[in-house]
Amino acid sequence: MNTVAVKRLFAAAFVLGILLSLPVLSLAQEGDPIVIGGGFGLTGGMASLDVPASNGALLAVQEINAAGGVLGRPLEIVVLDSQTEPDTTAQIARQMIEENQIVASVGFTDSDSALAFGPIMQEAGLPFITAGATSPKLPDQIGDMMFMAPFGDNTQAAVAAEYAFENFGPNGYLLTNLGSEYTRLLADFFKIRFEELGGTLVLEDTFELATSDFTPQITRLSALGTQPDFYFISSLPEDIGPFARQMRDAGFDGPIVSGDGADTPLLIEVGQEAANDVYFTTHALMDGENGTEAVQAFVAAYTEEYGHAPENAFAALGYDAVYLLADAIERAGSTDAVAIQTALNETENFAAVTGSITFTGGSRVPQKAVTIIQVVDQQLTLAGEFVPESVPAAEPAEEPAATEAAA
Repeated sequence: MNTVAVKRLFAAAFVLGILLSLPVLSLAQEGDPIVIGGGFGLTGGMASLDVPASNGALLAVQEINAAGGVLGRPLEIVVLDSQTEPDTTAQIARQMIEENQIVASVGFTDSDSALAFGPIMQEAGLPFITAGATSPKLPDQIGDMMFMAPFGDNTQAAVAAEYAFENFGPNGYLLTNLGSEYTRLLADFFKIRFEELGGTLVLEDTFELATSDFTPQITRLSALGTQPDFYFISSLPEDIGPFARQMRDAGFDGPIVSGDGADTPLLIEVGQEAANDVYFTTHALMDGENGTEAVQAFVAAYTEEYGHAPENAFAALGYDAVYLLADAIERAGSTDAVAIQTALNETENFAAVTGSITFTGGSRVPQKAVTIIQVVDQQLTLAGEFVPESVPAAEPAEEPAATEAAA
């Protein structure tokens, strides 16, 4: 039996098992779709992450319905494009609530979009699971209806710092995109953990949103008397390819390290050979041959549906977010928002493609292992999977430090 067939059986068994454990619903409820929202930046700066996440979410809905639906009813997802714009993000949140009558929502792979979307869901009293926004502060910032499918930035930053310190050396360079909540937090958490280890940042620099020319930053780096052992860039998807290419062109051939914002096809499409020896933290390596059984099955199903392998781990996170929500609705036995919220809070060892999800001690941020990917010969390869030895507290962060000359 091929892996696609296996996946279909797994999905059917999963949903059927839950259905058999619940009381039979009234005939009046049967056949009415359960409508959830799917907010994604299908265009704009986050499209290279949000389009795969949206595809994963749609695939999950398709599989769930093929296996019998949720509570014996079809699951329907309303996917709307935020255009990666805060005002549009808020508009689609209101549209989902007022026009589409959703019972809960999933979506987004960046913290800024989650911060524009989540408070509106919170005010309406509807659960929201982010597919890939990683600020560990989000649940407290937004409210008790906010849940995260991915790990927090403090976790991935700690892994990046520990890996870089152990494998590359104690002297690092930190470059931060000041234009987003995600990049500012990731840089702060990286600095905290790296310095805890005894590392030294020989230069901290910054750049503004939509920067494509890193000449000023590279000039300042070139002026250092002692060069760092590696270069950490806290970047958005559009940053990493140009930065890698310009760094290599300037003669800097050391390891470049980044977070999951670098888990984008743009890294290799733009960086090409310059992307080699880039390392980044992410949620899973989408390897259809050597990945986990769950990853292999997901890759096969996604490839069958879309004609190509998943672009990145965010495809799996969108998929996981929908299955997590469907599981909560099943366990709640209801589409009541408070009942779904209660079930989500009680989630324990939910087997997701990107790792087991448990919400414990009132935390709505799962503790998951972090994958590090290395680019070798313009191919993504597994450097390892890690649980950090220590994780910085998810506290409000200061603006990242920068040199006086920083842009």
